[in-house]
Amino acid sequence: MSLRFLHTMVRVSDLDSALDFFCDKLGLVQTKRYDSDEGRFSLIYLAAPHDVNSAKEQRSPELELTYNWDQHEYTGGRNFGHLAYEVDDIYQACQRLMDKGVSINRPPADGHMAFIISPDGISIELLQKGDRLSPKEPWASMPKTGHW
Repeated sequence: MSLRFLHTMVRVSDLDSALDFFCDKLGLVQTKRYDSDEGRFSLIYLAAPHDVNSAKEQRSPELELTYNWDQHEYTGGRNFGHLAYEVDDIYQACQRLMDKGVSINRPPADGHMAFIISPDGISIELLQKGDRLSPKEPWASMPKTGHW
């Protein structure tokens, strides 16, 4: 299974404070932003200054700040979101993991994204490299379990 590290996601309760800290104080640079009115969230991707050009071409890992517009308090470590890795074939990657006893909490029903959980409860997102794969069984009808 081929993996490429993509990003680490952290939920923030105050977007302005988070951007002040990560950009103005720490020195990270915003590479992209996505605001969802329907989902009521914003995703802001940040890279180290040295990695900005590589990050924009999706060759360097980034920090993803997730700001949920309606939730401002996180307990039990829920502010840390997930690690993300790109895989060559999401179905093969998930099958390989299942064969090794790993539960697929969010199966790749869409041919694009799956989530697994480490033994310590860390969410790990697997993303299909390139275009989505066509829906395929058993993944298309496999139920989601737990949280991620």
